[in-house]
Amino acid sequence: MSRMRNSARLLFPRSFLQFSRSIMSLPTTFNGQVQIGVLGGSGFYKLEGLETVAEVNPETPWGFPSSPITIAKTPAGTHVAFLARHGLAHTILPSEVPARANIAALKHLGVGAILAFSAVGSLQEEIAPEDFVLPTQIIDRTRLGRPNTFFGEGMVAHAMFADPFSANLASILEKCSHVLEESGKKLHTTKTQKGDLTLICMEGPQFSTRAESHMYRSWGAHVINMSVLPEAKLAREAEIAYQMICMATDYDCWRVDEEGVTVEAVMAHVRNNTANAGRLLKAALEEFEKDASVIEKLGQELEGSMKFACITPQHARPAATVEKLDYILPGYY
Repeated sequence: MSRMRNSARLLFPRSFLQFSRSIMSLPTTFNGQVQIGVLGGSGFYKLEGLETVAEVNPETPWGFPSSPITIAKTPAGTHVAFLARHGLAHTILPSEVPARANIAALKHLGVGAILAFSAVGSLQEEIAPEDFVLPTQIIDRTRLGRPNTFFGEGMVAHAMFADPFSANLASILEKCSHVLEESGKKLHTTKTQKGDLTLICMEGPQFSTRAESHMYRSWGAHVINMSVLPEAKLAREAEIAYQMICMATDYDCWRVDEEGVTVEAVMAHVRNNTANAGRLLKAALEEFEKDASVIEKLGQELEGSMKFACITPQHARPAATVEKLDYILPGYY
């Protein structure tokens, strides 16, 4: 969950904090492969039927992730890694999230697909608070120089990013829309929208001005948050399939007959969104496991896409940089 309406949206419920303390006796290493990563938090660790097997906190070449990573196992044996983007107690601003460490840690665990949950503001009337959205496009409005690549330091590479989200992951999530409909909510997709769904990523932590909100609407954007970038770009460089699941909590501030967004105004929707996110995730995991080849294929979706992306000649590549990149793309450079 995200966008710094965050101090409301990303507050972790007391039950989650109590649970996080209860798993401190879990093993701190894990030697198996984790197939799916979940970014966001908010109590997902306690999904019915999941068995927690480890809690790891790996130090990557880009530092430690936002929080320890809880690894759980489904009844069918699929391993899932849960990472709280803004820290267990929501202590990290969107601009301060160590996104490189988060993505690197998940990739090093073997994650081939990430489901990233985020709270958002709605920029369109038909996307009501507590509806969910599967975006297909991003417009970048961040400005503080968030580190958005694993490269640099003597190595230049370019990654394809025309379609920033995984159509395969989105199609699996679409099959689970019934769990939201049962609660009277909608899952907005390219099929329901009959076109792209665009997510604005703003800097924050302040909310939009009304002029900005109206400008984003004039661009045809649908929702707004503060966390999809650089997360999605880094996942692409790490060859991880990535899909953000956006959870609307308000109408931003474009409605002229309403007051601007406040933390208090969105709190009423947070609990419902969290509960529905858990239901959607549980249904998605069950959908993944209907065909044993589905998860394997997701892990291969982008495999090899970065192998020849570096345009710096091999003789000019600094050994220290190559060593860092080997953590996420072993043997590539």
